[in-house]
Amino acid sequence: MTTTAIAIKIDQETKERYNNLARIKDRSAHWMMREAIRQYVDREEKRVSFHQDAMKSWEEYQETGLFVTGDAVITWLNTWGTDDEKDAPECHR
Repeated sequence: MTTTAIAIKIDQETKERYNNLARIKDRSAHWMMREAIRQYVDREEKRVSFHQDAMKSWEEYQETGLFVTGDAVITWLNTWGTDDEKDAPECHR
């Protein structure tokens, strides 16, 4: 793994808080910062992906006018794993 050194300026209170947490968790402050950055990037990538999926769905709806109601989807999902499992609801205008 290639690593890059980055200087991050943070206020004293935050520095004390993460140093205290690092001691409690028996981790280095460096590990804590790397983990926080990794979690942030993971979360933001998921948000971007969710937004892109939503925009794609919206564009498809605008082009076709086809949709499924939330109630229909919930009713369908409630049958999953039962003896009476239903097929996905059909799109309509």
